[in-house]
Amino acid sequence: MNKSKLLIIASFFSIYVIWGSTYLLNKIAVAEIPPLFLAAIRFGFAGILILIIALLLKKSLKVTKRQLLNVTIAGFLFLVYGNGVFVWALKYVDSGFAALLASTQPLFVLFLLRLIDGKKMQRKSIIGVGLGILGMYLLVSQKEIATSEGMVIGIFMILSCVLSWSYGSVFVSKADLPKNFFVSTGYQMTIASILQLCFSQIFNEDISTVTTMSYKVQVSMVVLIIFGSIVAFTAFNYLLKVISPEKVATSAYVNPVIALLLGWYFLDEKLTNQSIIASVVLLTGVYFITSRKRVTKNKIRPSQKT
Repeated sequence: MNKSKLLIIASFFSIYVIWGSTYLLNKIAVAEIPPLFLAAIRFGFAGILILIIALLLKKSLKVTKRQLLNVTIAGFLFLVYGNGVFVWALKYVDSGFAALLASTQPLFVLFLLRLIDGKKMQRKSIIGVGLGILGMYLLVSQKEIATSEGMVIGIFMILSCVLSWSYGSVFVSKADLPKNFFVSTGYQMTIASILQLCFSQIFNEDISTVTTMSYKVQVSMVVLIIFGSIVAFTAFNYLLKVISPEKVATSAYVNPVIALLLGWYFLDEKLTNQSIIASVVLLTGVYFITSRKRVTKNKIRPSQKT
């Protein structure tokens, strides 16, 4: 097995397993730290560390104006809105439930590729979309949700975050970004951190809580910065350049399984029978979408993306 294949496998492991655990870690941290400020700290430290790593590897940090604009757009779509608002919603939604909602990403990617590139849906995709919509309906139509304070708005905001992340995936696959993945990721996170700090001040978040955070929150923050941000997000950006966006989106049906198990084990989160049925239907739909045959002429090759 050559080096590139090993790197791809390691990258998929990162976005599958490591990102699956971030739902739990964010849920723990947001209980004590305001969401936007939490995201700003996480991505600020991670972004600076990644840029330092890039310099140690003797990679140039020079970017064109177009590349700087594109990393700003990507950072906003992925991290400011896609992650920052998602973490805010975790105050009202269980981590495992949120992961299941996030698993709808391939549906959003498929619709966006249809709208932007005019790609026709194959039979498997149509079946997958139908199952996905049914699973999502079963998930959000439960009586427990309607009676839970903040649950409905939390679900709505999470779905809007999934849309933002999905569009970001399509955007990055074609955008002119710095060729080195450390440089691209570092700029995205650093810029996103600055924007998140601004929004944190605009929304008057109480940042004084960071001085009294517990040991478990400190551990969660360290793991989020090193593994959730530096390792997994760099792997994500790498995969978007060498693999199609739909295949990268397969993490959407692995992450929920990891998140559900961790939420159940560490936070005593409970799943109703309807949630279990909904998750099976939803993830089956995602499988149909991501396992369909690709049309070669429509495939975006790495050389065409840069």
